[in-house]
Amino acid sequence: MSLAAAVEDFAVYLAAERGFSPHTIRAYRSDLAGLLAFAEERGVAGSSALTLDLLRDWLWVGSQAGLARATIARRSASARGFTAWLARTGASPADPAIRLRSPKPGRTLPRVINHAQMQDLLGQLEQRAAGGEPHALRDLAIVELLYASGLRVSELVGLDTGDVDLHRLTVRVTGKGSKERVVPFGVPAQSAILGYLDRGRPVLAAAKLPPETPVHNPPVPAAAALFLGTARRRLGVRAVYRLVATLLADVPGNGPAGPHALRHTAATHLLDGGADLRAVQELLGHASLGTTQIYTHVSAERLKQSYLTAHPRA
Repeated sequence: MSLAAAVEDFAVYLAAERGFSPHTIRAYRSDLAGLLAFAEERGVAGSSALTLDLLRDWLWVGSQAGLARATIARRSASARGFTAWLARTGASPADPAIRLRSPKPGRTLPRVINHAQMQDLLGQLEQRAAGGEPHALRDLAIVELLYASGLRVSELVGLDTGDVDLHRLTVRVTGKGSKERVVPFGVPAQSAILGYLDRGRPVLAAAKLPPETPVHNPPVPAAAALFLGTARRRLGVRAVYRLVATLLADVPGNGPAGPHALRHTAATHLLDGGADLRAVQELLGHASLGTTQIYTHVSAERLKQSYLTAHPRA
């Protein structure tokens, strides 16, 4: 089988059998496209001709080109997944990447907003929403829900109105690998969502479509998406990124200022408040407890900083 055809079949497998998201599949395609080009330059066009040396050379060239350790690690993981699939399907006589190693990506502490800063941000949004402007009501509901539940931004924009139970204060989420989980949220988020559903969303759902709206790209039915954007369509990931990045632009701190910062903040504040690590793992939808443990490091670092600031013998 040609490498190009194998990559296409592998992408279909990831979507149909593994349930990977389009974003994850695009990342695999990007990495494997680089491998495909590298292999073709060296006269390797068939899936059965891949070797461990060629894969190591590919990673080494990327490293010498200045790619980050995390990028090299991701490329290595993509290659291992691909060649393991080739061996299982018989497209390759063996798995050449079974002994492929890659550098461990350096783990940096995620950006976390402190309690006072978070209250200030929410206060700003509440003031904007007080006048009943539909977008302001929606933005308040978005940030309250992100902070209350620790949802990924892709999970948030994928919500339908039927996924939210305002009586039980829970939301049904479809996460990575199409795995469903039920996540609780608090009374402030409930109030914000109610305000949006009562006074904001009906206005956005009834908005007139611009004349240039393509016929082949009709708006999402108003009864489906929870958060609506322009032209009555489901709100997109980029719009949520812009919203949160704008809010965090003047907030001190290191690291990306996107919706994931609110997810990090929710997890850290839960642990600071005494929540069990396993409970936080379930809330966030992490497959591995090790992924959740990064937030224990965040809490420890915050404790250390407080100690250095406050203790006379620090």
